[in-house]
Amino acid sequence: MGWDKMRKMTTFGLASLSLLPSLAMAAPPAVADKADNAFMMICTALVLFMTLPGIALFYGGLIRAKNVLSMLTQVSVTFAMVCVIWMLYGYSLAFSTGNAFFGDFSMAMLKNIQLTALVGTFYQYIHVSFQASFACITVGLIVGALAERIRFSAVLIFVAIWVTFSYLPIAHMVWSGGLLAQDGALDFAGGTVVHINAAVAGLVGAYLVGKRAGFGKEAFKPHNLPMVFTGTAILYVGWFGFNAGSASAANEIAALAFLNTVMATAGAMLSWTFGEWALRGKPSLLGVCSGAIAGLVAITPACGYVGVGGALVIGIIGGLAGLWGVTVLKRWLRVDDPCDVFGVHGVCGIVGCILTGVFASSSLGGVGYAPGVTMGHQIWVQLYSVGITVVWTGVVAFIAFKVADMTVGLRVTEDHEREGLDVNSHGENAYNQ
Repeated sequence: MGWDKMRKMTTFGLASLSLLPSLAMAAPPAVADKADNAFMMICTALVLFMTLPGIALFYGGLIRAKNVLSMLTQVSVTFAMVCVIWMLYGYSLAFSTGNAFFGDFSMAMLKNIQLTALVGTFYQYIHVSFQASFACITVGLIVGALAERIRFSAVLIFVAIWVTFSYLPIAHMVWSGGLLAQDGALDFAGGTVVHINAAVAGLVGAYLVGKRAGFGKEAFKPHNLPMVFTGTAILYVGWFGFNAGSASAANEIAALAFLNTVMATAGAMLSWTFGEWALRGKPSLLGVCSGAIAGLVAITPACGYVGVGGALVIGIIGGLAGLWGVTVLKRWLRVDDPCDVFGVHGVCGIVGCILTGVFASSSLGGVGYAPGVTMGHQIWVQLYSVGITVVWTGVVAFIAFKVADMTVGLRVTEDHEREGLDVNSHGENAYNQ
């Protein structure tokens, strides 16, 4: 909800109380709204659809044919793991009161949540499901940086540790009144919680697991670009649940987030396409798909705070930033990130978070800042939130990967890697002749 809207609601509420002094000061009890409940269930289903099958197909098409089933399996099983963790203690640690960094266990196993309990005007069980879908896709993003050489059991150990000690506290800090929320950080739908969080963890993992055998000497091309396009299209449609659903109601802010998602994605697709055309002489389908994801990532933290013009500018900048991330920054980092998790989600997530502090200004068409906050201060808070997220997830990811390495080993043998993870890790072939 924008600050201007909040101020109007507060003014109306105080005026009403002054006119009716005989009424109790307590707010009227919340009432379930059928439209909001239906809206949030649809949004939740769309975000779940982003992971299975969206991320699975997008990443599966980007890697070689001998490893596509391993990618689909990793995304699917980690999805299931996160769902179970979320019910056991994840939702409680992320969204109960707790302290500045963690919630508590008051809602572990979803105890103390009544069937009719509400979050705003929709049922809390839907909120549990909606937020679970965010945790699931965040983990799904990470595995793209580890593709084609990591041991399956190591992925599972990493996920259990990282979700507990990185995703949950950052979600609490940003969305549940924790440290970053108290400092005024703006992240409407997951720039820090989802994209930067996942991208930095993936980057750490890519360094620790090492480069693929033959990297830099052999050609590693996407094995199925139509599959990449299909995954991109699913992600694009699902992203409306991701962004609009973060308004938590079928209201004007959801409508703003929806339109901003359309415009930012269009701007990024064009800027990436024309940028690649200028650099390489030909526009590619992979570039179009990557541009779409770059725009979606960049607008995520900003979609409910900025105006439509601001969203278009964020998308255009995000597309160019993502192109730079996968063509220039990737070489500087000397990292083997097969699905460009950091180059797109990390770079565009950071760009989007910072630009949220700029274009949220009412003078630039945004909803405005909190009372007394200037653009300079808000940009500083955005930078601070990015820094906290990068350091926190980087440290936790390093520890989690090291634990996995010490217990089962991070990497498959070179023989198994060259033959393919589909056969050696899962006993299957994607394409049987």
